[in-house]
Amino acid sequence: MTPILLTAYVLVWPVIVAFVLVYLVRAFHGDWLQAKAENRSMI
Repeated sequence: MTPILLTAYVLVWPVIVAFVLVYLVRAFHGDWLQAKAENRSMI
């Protein structure tokens, strides 16, 4: 593997993981707010 590809891989995968984490947190937060508005439990 060339150094350029390895460098790109090391720099890009944390960004992808961060986007996935933000997506999951936003989805959970939206579900939580909806459950709170409907006065029901998340579980």
